[in-house]
Amino acid sequence: MEEIVRASDVRHVYPDGTVVHFRGPDLVVRRGERVGLLGPNGSGKSTLLFHLMGVLHPTGGTVRVFGHDPAREFHRIQGRLGVLLQDPDEQIIAPTVRDDVAFTPLNLGYPPDEVERMVQRVAEALDIAHLLDKVPHYLSGGERLKVALAGALVTRPLLLLLDEPAAGLSPGERELLAGLLLALDPGMTILLVEHDMDVAFRVARQVTVMHEGRVIAEGTPEEISADELVQQVYLGARHG
Repeated sequence: MEEIVRASDVRHVYPDGTVVHFRGPDLVVRRGERVGLLGPNGSGKSTLLFHLMGVLHPTGGTVRVFGHDPAREFHRIQGRLGVLLQDPDEQIIAPTVRDDVAFTPLNLGYPPDEVERMVQRVAEALDIAHLLDKVPHYLSGGERLKVALAGALVTRPLLLLLDEPAAGLSPGERELLAGLLLALDPGMTILLVEHDMDVAFRVARQVTVMHEGRVIAEGTPEEISADELVQQVYLGARHG
């Protein structure tokens, strides 16, 4: 299968001197795979995701998305990439739902008529067509989650990156999120960065577990859930 993502020995130094070093096997995601990058807070998984998004540039190692360096060649991958951030309110920036969902394709240069068709298609798929003329910030949490996901999916991306989307959600909203992700095109490639084991195990078919920048386990959700080291790390993180 075509290789979509590869991150190798990524090292990043933040301005305050904090060093995050992704050690262990390369992170590789191939077309059509649904991979969970799991780990307790501070394990380095979000830093790695920001490199894949082109937000950060590594001080060491290599990052490739669709064969390109995201930090230097983001324009080459932008149309093939969808992103869902941890807080939907950080992602929803336009005065109406319609305007927000249309933002990315308009900025990519799609003709307005085509953008309207794209917006209508994704809105119907996520059951938010009746919300298109509403003000996003007056919607419920579940509705805002759908709007943010619609913005990520409107261009039919080949790769969907998710940055701890279950954080701060109620149990009902987490269930909604898992259902939405499971209902996506099975051919879509997904990399889910998550702290919540339950969500990661429901959505991902393969899971990589990080702790302090190091890969400590890889396998199916069933294999990871039975891994004693993973359980020790999570138990320690909860009581530490």
